[in-house]
Amino acid sequence: MWYESNLRSVSYWKTLSQSSEGELENFQEELAEERTSFNQLNRGRIAVFIDGSNLFYAALQLGIEINYTKLLRYLTGNSKLLRSFFYTGVDLANDKQQSFLLWMRRHGYRVVTKELTQLTDGSKKVDLNVEIAIDMMTLVNYYDTAVLVSGDGDLAYAVNAVSYQGVRVEVVSLRSMTSDILINYADYYIDLSEIKEQIQKVPRSGYLST
Repeated sequence: MWYESNLRSVSYWKTLSQSSEGELENFQEELAEERTSFNQLNRGRIAVFIDGSNLFYAALQLGIEINYTKLLRYLTGNSKLLRSFFYTGVDLANDKQQSFLLWMRRHGYRVVTKELTQLTDGSKKVDLNVEIAIDMMTLVNYYDTAVLVSGDGDLAYAVNAVSYQGVRVEVVSLRSMTSDILINYADYYIDLSEIKEQIQKVPRSGYLST
């Protein structure tokens, strides 16, 4: 799945074909300024929806470990946080995972879980897209901006639906793991690779975070 690196790619290419070189440079500067001023935007009340599995594999690709306190602080910026959801499959026999989820609940996250299903090949899988979509729609009258941390194209319809309710939708995901249609429906896009320094755990001396 491939896409342009920001939500204004269509306008960008129109500008490229119609503008002079000087106008193009001004347009590119405008895009850069918009990205750097992310936390200064008037975003109203924020609701955060994190696809835990999608974020986990994105972090693996980036070679980092997520600091979830820093992540929530970055996603909220200077706005008022209504609620932050973290969706993940669970293995009830995994004590380490249970401890992690307890920590998440105590540090600002509402954790939504579903037990992993074992497939015939021995692997385990879970799908929480329905839960994410329902929560986005149920709370739509209580927040002004939805921040979706996922690149799953199956969530595009939910993103489009809440947008029609007048909500601003921001998608945060890794470029190589994001659907074209999802980013096209969103109002703003952030590539995880561009903010990894702000949201990663600082590796201990002599230790490589993975």
